[in-house]
Amino acid sequence: MISVKTDNSDLKKYYHNLQNSEDLDPLLERIGDSKYVLLGEASHGTHEYYTWRAQISKRLIEEKGFSFIAVEGDWPDCYKINKWIKNYPDSGEKIQDVLKEFNRWPTWMWANWEIAAFANWLKNYNSKLTDSKKIGFYGLDVYSLWDSMEILVDYLEKEDPETAKIAKNAFRCFEPYKERDSYASVFKSAKEGCKAEVIQLLKEVRYNAHSYDTEEEADLNAEINALVMANAEKYYEAMAGFGDDSWNVRDRHMVETLNTLMDYHDADAKVIVWEHNTHVGDARATGMAASGLLNVGQLVREQHKDEGVVLVGFGSYSGSVMAGSSWGAPMQKMKVPKGIEGSLERQLHKTDPTDKLIIFDEHPELKEAFAERIGHRAIGVVYDPGWERGNYVPSRMSDRYDAFLFIDKTEALHPLKIKPKGELTPETYPFGI
Repeated sequence: MISVKTDNSDLKKYYHNLQNSEDLDPLLERIGDSKYVLLGEASHGTHEYYTWRAQISKRLIEEKGFSFIAVEGDWPDCYKINKWIKNYPDSGEKIQDVLKEFNRWPTWMWANWEIAAFANWLKNYNSKLTDSKKIGFYGLDVYSLWDSMEILVDYLEKEDPETAKIAKNAFRCFEPYKERDSYASVFKSAKEGCKAEVIQLLKEVRYNAHSYDTEEEADLNAEINALVMANAEKYYEAMAGFGDDSWNVRDRHMVETLNTLMDYHDADAKVIVWEHNTHVGDARATGMAASGLLNVGQLVREQHKDEGVVLVGFGSYSGSVMAGSSWGAPMQKMKVPKGIEGSLERQLHKTDPTDKLIIFDEHPELKEAFAERIGHRAIGVVYDPGWERGNYVPSRMSDRYDAFLFIDKTEALHPLKIKPKGELTPETYPFGI
């Protein structure tokens, strides 16, 4: 494994201490007037990644006027959080009840106490704002095909009967595949793809969206659900080997959804994105590019660099994580081994075993030191600590990210099924259990 000379003690003077929200000042300065801030995570099950992203997001909202948060989650489920924090009618009493409706595996990604605390903060913050200024919370992912179909058909039957007929035709087009797992589905029948039906539906919804006004953001909700249907067809087809790689289809969908959200908001809108490092960190600085893969970070940089894009990665040396031993397996708290020899995580720990913030373009020495390829750990929702060496992505860190938060020892996320220690409040929860 290729490693950079990050154990050089001379670099320590450029690292920023990371203990509390005030220590984020250098990152806020680096972000400046940027309109796109993408916050990563090295796993989907680590407490500190969620809470530090919440702290960064709170400061961006309060101090720099960011408009909404877009996450690696399904649109229908995340839209329920959006309705709750904006206090829309029939949005539910408690955030715990809303989050318990996240029933697609892995449930712990969003049905956790860390998100509950942040959602409480967002709702309180929104209570002081006019409706047009309330902070939103939206899902970018493509996996909610069946939920999106049902929501769209139900809504259109009430508000737009003619377009509802198109939606029903599209629904029937997908029916043969409904019993298949939405992550592992493949097309095995000889039936033509559903592309014509869903594209027609998307065009009709976009054309008529201005008239969907019986509910708050009804036009946006209808358009995104139709977009999910359109891109899900491409995604499933790609998984069967009949089109572009499914990874690229998925990340392009997330960026298309992000662009739709930005267009929906006013011209001054700014967005915070929460996704895994593998989506946030620029694919061109990893081995992904050689395999023909792209990702959200790369696409957003390419499309919006003139508006300001800041990519922030996260990582840790050791600790614990919430994950499953196989796809669909029960979640469990797993040990995260110490970073392996020659990895970024091991080097940062050896140099200075404390939590730190690194801004790569702050000093030429940092930019140069982190420009060489080094293994950088990525933990998925399926994790086997015994196969640790296979979890490292060769990365040119100062090209992959603009900044990096390193937490030396982390702990597992806290699913709703596990009662937290202490009182759950947005003021106290992010920095302690």
